[in-house]
Amino acid sequence: MTDATTTALTSQPAEGRTAAAPMVRIAGVHKFFGDLHVLRGVDLTVPRGSVCVVVGPSGSGKSTLLRCVNELEQIDAGRIEVDGELMGYAEKVRNGSSELHRLHPQAIAAQRSRIGMVFQRFNLFPHMTALENVMEAPVQVKGLSRGAARRRAEELLDRVGLADRTGHYPAQLSGGQQQRVAIARALAMDPELMLFDEPTSALDPELVGEVLGVMQGLAADGMTMMVVTHEIGFAREVGDHLVFMDGGVIVEQGDPSAVLDAPRQERTREFLSRVL
Repeated sequence: MTDATTTALTSQPAEGRTAAAPMVRIAGVHKFFGDLHVLRGVDLTVPRGSVCVVVGPSGSGKSTLLRCVNELEQIDAGRIEVDGELMGYAEKVRNGSSELHRLHPQAIAAQRSRIGMVFQRFNLFPHMTALENVMEAPVQVKGLSRGAARRRAEELLDRVGLADRTGHYPAQLSGGQQQRVAIARALAMDPELMLFDEPTSALDPELVGEVLGVMQGLAADGMTMMVVTHEIGFAREVGDHLVFMDGGVIVEQGDPSAVLDAPRQERTREFLSRVL
């Protein structure tokens, strides 16, 4: 990162982990892919236990924002905190001024292990059964015994309605079932935050409801969630906060019903007229 980027990154000190602190704090985040300026100073706060739904046209920066939260993409300016912890960097004070230092990849992986992410494509291991897919990360990353991991995986597959599919391989499952396995796999790491990147866009219409139902259950249980989706009904019924992005910025945000029923910005009205 450049010196200018470091200055931007250090502009707002972390508050630390407190019950009052939001689960996610995004401040002044910029992201470039070469000359393409994908995120242009995004500011967003996600309280604990809330569901933040992000909508917008393709190319608006929605998925990139989620990937930055999970450190799958490195930001170019700004800062992201999850549960009061600065993501991807350690902040040190020298001679009265703070400096940021990029964390070692192992430390970043440890941060990432606290965040569950479900992608548009299911990304299951094709040579493993549903049960084995859910067991793998707790055993390999957290060092859980295979017996304990198996019991936890069985509980989670039951939770997502797949208790009778534990021995099935991905090729033997429908798209909706595969996505529910992917959700169970993410939950197996006991995440503090769940990120969903268009989790239903690759599904046949009749399978969308079963995945959204699982997500609705997670929301009811108090899981903090950031959801990029085109499912406006889900945003209205389950979301606590709706964000509309376009051109790498947040154009409008607020209570889902207020934004959907009476958008203040013309660009928001134009987008909603095409999707509602």
